[in-house]
Amino acid sequence: DYDTSDQLYFEPLTVEDVLNVCEALSPVGLIVQYGGQTPLNLARGLQAAGQKILGTSVEEIDLASSREKFSLVLKELGLRQPANGSANNFEEALAVAEEIGYPVVVRPSYVLGGRAMEIVFDRTELERYMRLAVEASPERPVLVDRFIEDATEVDVDAVADGKTCRVGGIMEHVEEAGVHSGDSCCVLPPPTLPVAIVEEIRRSTYALAARLGVKGLMNIQFAIRGDRLYVLEVNPRASRTVPFVSKATGVPLAKIAARVMAGLTLEEAGFPAEEPWPAYYSVKEPVFPFARFPGCDVLLGPEMRSTGEVMGVDVDLGRALAKAKLGAGQNLPREGRIFLSVKDADKREAYSIARQLHEMGYVLAATGGTHRVLTANGIPAERVHKLHEGRPHVLDLVKNRQIDLIINTPSGRDPKADEAVIRAHAVDYGIPLITNIHAAAAAVDGMEALRRGELRPVALQDLYAPPRGVPPRVGAATPSAAR
Repeated sequence: DYDTSDQLYFEPLTVEDVLNVCEALSPVGLIVQYGGQTPLNLARGLQAAGQKILGTSVEEIDLASSREKFSLVLKELGLRQPANGSANNFEEALAVAEEIGYPVVVRPSYVLGGRAMEIVFDRTELERYMRLAVEASPERPVLVDRFIEDATEVDVDAVADGKTCRVGGIMEHVEEAGVHSGDSCCVLPPPTLPVAIVEEIRRSTYALAARLGVKGLMNIQFAIRGDRLYVLEVNPRASRTVPFVSKATGVPLAKIAARVMAGLTLEEAGFPAEEPWPAYYSVKEPVFPFARFPGCDVLLGPEMRSTGEVMGVDVDLGRALAKAKLGAGQNLPREGRIFLSVKDADKREAYSIARQLHEMGYVLAATGGTHRVLTANGIPAERVHKLHEGRPHVLDLVKNRQIDLIINTPSGRDPKADEAVIRAHAVDYGIPLITNIHAAAAAVDGMEALRRGELRPVALQDLYAPPRGVPPRVGAATPSAAR
């Protein structure tokens, strides 16, 4: 920002161009933690050219980035991670996948935004990926991880000064693991994590920061399945959630981390003595560009597709979710017809969602299998034809704007043609669309909050500084044992 920077340079982010700027400025040191993966990839070359890297050292950055070295660190600390390996060609990838078991997450190393990351379910898909999707090499191998199904994903942003580490925020993803963190709706503080898991997350974060010698910011992604905590990834840099966490807690993480990198301790840099745990909920909701690309399928996966994000805040989780959805342009209906079509694995949770919608007075419509489940359990629903079953079918209802919300989860790893067409037309006609059953449950909570009354704005200043005489943690959002 030219209003805050003393000097601003519009140059490519390459070692050569950065060194040209250094030649003009003679800097005390360089900060590489605020530009995603790209500056980290430049750090070694800049250090070799004689520039000082402030904060976490190049060697420690490499320790977190190298698959083999990082696996050894986790074993040393007694922390779990999904079974994994790396490969330079299809034969090596096949050997890893067959050893650890399908499905697996495959991705190139050292890329941004989950680019070219996929979940593959068998040998055929793995061969297609390795032959066509990526170009692997010893310098940039493909990473192969066991995909933990039906897991809850958690993001943690923390700041460390080399001796002490403090957690800035623990964010629980609404969608299950498998959706890129940038595309996932997340909640701070985590609404459903047991206290024991939260404390284990804190202990793991402190241990990793100490072992990796972090000075500045660090982001960790965890997965939780049952009572087991897995470390998915550690990034010794700022993540895209830092602005969200800072606004949600009132703790300026980027400013504090910059002061730490300049040599101050966390206490001297202004980090509160008590780690923040807000008495209200903040929800981060991604914004997608699908409306600008008619006909595209909108399913979410490991590769990031969002182009921005918004934030909803309230002491009530449902209202916070509703605010975030509205801010992202998803106008959740307060009445009308809801269309449901979900895969078999989601039908149990879909029943609970449908019952909640029915009790709120919505009219439900569903195709074949979903319709049978609902009516067999006493929930009235209209039977809607699939595209090949005759007219009027679901697409006619979409085009005639006779549906106010669509909940459609893919039927499998190869989505049916009907589903892709329905999702594309929902975007074209501006009908709210949800493709993940956990996100659907959260949205319905938001709809219930909308029906209870009007949403009121909440000033961040009021949240950070409660009125005099009111304890700051009244109504605090504390973790519960289950959703």
